[in-house]
Amino acid sequence: MSRCFFTNHRLPYAETTTSKKRLAIGAVLTLTLAITACGQQGDAADGHGGNPGGMPAMPVTVIEAKSQSVPVVIEEVGQVEGSKDVEVRARVSGFLTHQRYTEGERVKKGAVLFDIDREPFENALEQAKAALEQSKANLDKAKREVNRLTPLLKAKAVSEKELDDAKTTLQSAEAEKLSAEARVRNAELDLSYTEVVAPITGVTDRAQYSEGTLVGSGAASSLLTTMHIIDPVWVRFAFSEIEARQLRQADGKAIVKLMLAGDRPYALNGKLNYTASTVSTQTGMVSMRATFPNPESLLLPGQFVRVLVTIGERKAFLVPQAALAQTGQGQMVFTAGPDDTVTPKPVKTDGWLGNDWVVTEGLNDGDRIITDNLMKLRPGAPVKPHAPGEMPGKPDAKAAKTA
Repeated sequence: MSRCFFTNHRLPYAETTTSKKRLAIGAVLTLTLAITACGQQGDAADGHGGNPGGMPAMPVTVIEAKSQSVPVVIEEVGQVEGSKDVEVRARVSGFLTHQRYTEGERVKKGAVLFDIDREPFENALEQAKAALEQSKANLDKAKREVNRLTPLLKAKAVSEKELDDAKTTLQSAEAEKLSAEARVRNAELDLSYTEVVAPITGVTDRAQYSEGTLVGSGAASSLLTTMHIIDPVWVRFAFSEIEARQLRQADGKAIVKLMLAGDRPYALNGKLNYTASTVSTQTGMVSMRATFPNPESLLLPGQFVRVLVTIGERKAFLVPQAALAQTGQGQMVFTAGPDDTVTPKPVKTDGWLGNDWVVTEGLNDGDRIITDNLMKLRPGAPVKPHAPGEMPGKPDAKAAKTA
């Protein structure tokens, strides 16, 4: 052990306060330099000075870089919509008297959703039926008149004009009867429209109007609710031009998956069922659509999801998030060199796979990638590498049990 000796020199007396401060600062600096030099000598004497600057080797966890087949995944944000969204509209004007469904429930095709006041349409139907009966009576009268005049013409008791006029009246009565029958059918149809039924089997949306509201058959006030088919659902998203070209090169072998909120993967895969043939002039993107089965109604119209489209595979390295540093020169990883010193390596990445970066350039098989203590590392600094799960300087417990 080396020893340092300090001589106690008296500081000369100074008259002014400024002189005292200067002398005190000089004494402190001299003492600090002496202690530092002593510490360095002591470290060298104790055996810690074999590294540059006397820096001790830092324990670090390393993993071995191995190139592997990594799926090429394009990720975009998408939005869910029903595979069919159908508007339920009133086809006649009147007051809503009843709402028969619970909003948000699944209903079958043909189920009654709303009732519109029936009384005006029942009256209109009765009037149409009465007009039909009147037309039938007029037709019967016209037939009898033709039947009466026909033999009289043979007997020269009436003129041909009279018979022709009777036949014309008969034809008019027949046309009137057909028109009256059509008015009855229309009145029956309008009466049936007072029950607004579900056009499809699906999930109902909220009601646009409450009971007692006057609704019309025009576009402005006819929309009563909307229904959605949500099994299957459609997911709309968009790719850039480059991504769309990569998708076309996949030749229909793309695999489409979804990630829900909270990074929860959706269990069922989807299929692309639409790709736009043009690029949007507003966004520069190509619109896409995929269909997904939704038997448990986990996907709802309007929901935002992450769409993951796998279009192939490539050779790359998977590097944990913690092992990659962002510097002013770009992305970088620190490796432990053959002499157990820090060797930085610039890398290029191309997205994520799970929780790992996909590194496409900058690494070689066998590189020992440092995954911890990155903030304390400096290029050329000594390190003590150990595998994940091992204690620095000790064998892995699992490996010891196996041995």
